[in-house]
Amino acid sequence: MGLSTAFTELFGVEHPIVLAPMGGSAGGALAGAVSRGGGLGLLGGGNGDQDWLARELPVLADEGAGKPWGIGFQTWAINVGAVSRALEHRPTAMMLSFGDPSPFVEHIRSAGAALIIQVTDLEEARRAVDLGADVIVAQGTEAGGHGARHGRSTLPFVPVVVDLAAPVPVLAAGGIADGRGVAAALALGAAGALLGTRFQATTEALLAPASAKAIVAGRGEDTERNRVLDIARSSRWPAKYTARTLGHPFLDGWRGREDELAAAPHAQQAYQDAVVRGEIPALPQWASEAIDLINDLPSAADLVGTLAAQAEDMLTRAGRR
Repeated sequence: MGLSTAFTELFGVEHPIVLAPMGGSAGGALAGAVSRGGGLGLLGGGNGDQDWLARELPVLADEGAGKPWGIGFQTWAINVGAVSRALEHRPTAMMLSFGDPSPFVEHIRSAGAALIIQVTDLEEARRAVDLGADVIVAQGTEAGGHGARHGRSTLPFVPVVVDLAAPVPVLAAGGIADGRGVAAALALGAAGALLGTRFQATTEALLAPASAKAIVAGRGEDTERNRVLDIARSSRWPAKYTARTLGHPFLDGWRGREDELAAAPHAQQAYQDAVVRGEIPALPQWASEAIDLINDLPSAADLVGTLAAQAEDMLTRAGRR
């Protein structure tokens, strides 16, 4: 029967499955593969680095086979110029996360791109509705990478946002890594699911082999939310957003001592020195609580179809009970 939803109808895609625009790792090959597989691939534009975008956008054009695609940005880290330059490439959609999206809304609308806004709490959800978002992503705290320090789990958060935003389509995000999670998102009233960590563990992701291996080998209890690694690497991420990562030696030494670490430049330099020596990864290993469900490194294009088939089977079986 297929999984037709308000989201698939809006974008003309086959499956209600979206690639999270993970900064750095969701490059052109990965975004293109997800779109080619029938989902919506979102390029991880991060802080709007123009050299990175100039390299990855042509790859996406080649790999996407003319399918719908988009770009995602960390809203707190970009300016109007970055958005305008990205819109010159005529993406189908632009996703804004973590910060005030209002300065960019009219630029996106005037370019004819759909506006996707990710929210991590109800205040952000209300703001997204008021701004006229075409799609809202409700991110639960199980998600890998950055999210709300004081957010809600995906299961209770998504239906509240669905009710608040109706009739705007909502995508569920956070702790979804197989077709059962996609089916659960749809059962909660969402029009689709946005997946990050599951797509990091694919052949097309721009991810160091050691990090991909760590995701496949990891377990949910190996992850935790923290700001320690942001502070250690002198990242400007706002304090209201912590990051879910795999364990890390530096995290073990500074857990619960964020203020002390922020006031200790020698410790931050020690972190950078350890990166240079290759003793720790150059970036934290972002990972969601759902990594127990990830045990292989497939092609993302194939994975989209697999996830959709699993979700459809689950919903069909549930309807027969």
